[in-house]
Amino acid sequence: MPPSQLLAVALVSVLLLLRQPARAAEYAVGGDGINGWDTGTNYATWAQAQSFVAGDALLFNYVKSQHNVYEVTEAAYRSCDPTPAGSVLATYDTGFDRVVLPEAKTYWFICEVPNHCVGGMKLAVNVSNGAAGAPDGSPTIDVPPPSPSAATRSNWTAASGWLVVLLGVLVNRAG
Repeated sequence: MPPSQLLAVALVSVLLLLRQPARAAEYAVGGDGINGWDTGTNYATWAQAQSFVAGDALLFNYVKSQHNVYEVTEAAYRSCDPTPAGSVLATYDTGFDRVVLPEAKTYWFICEVPNHCVGGMKLAVNVSNGAAGAPDGSPTIDVPPPSPSAATRSNWTAASGWLVVLLGVLVNRAG
């Protein structure tokens, strides 16, 4: 194949790669490891260090016989009481739960095992829509940079780097 055709194929490949939508990030709640969802983690601090956008997913890893995950209303989160009707939005109990955060809003999670929530095993996740400003259009305060796990949103960057190298080789050969 002549170099000009290879160059055209490479350029089309780059354009197609750039058209792909950003990939959602996955966050292991509490950090990496088999027991990130446990009684020994400060989830408020952990969540503040992340930058969640709609479409991201939380990975709750824990010992199934010792914990669970309840998505609850704000009132149930604050009181650690999921018993009022309508307080529980979803339940998870596999020990390896993947929870997608489909829209920009605050999500509330607790461990429903007695005394775990009041002991700090609860998580509030603020999810943005990925655009500037808050979901309601109001300005936002400074947000910390994305965590390393959020780098999955830009996987195309590494791939496009290889295509740029290929383009450079092809241009040198053509010239």
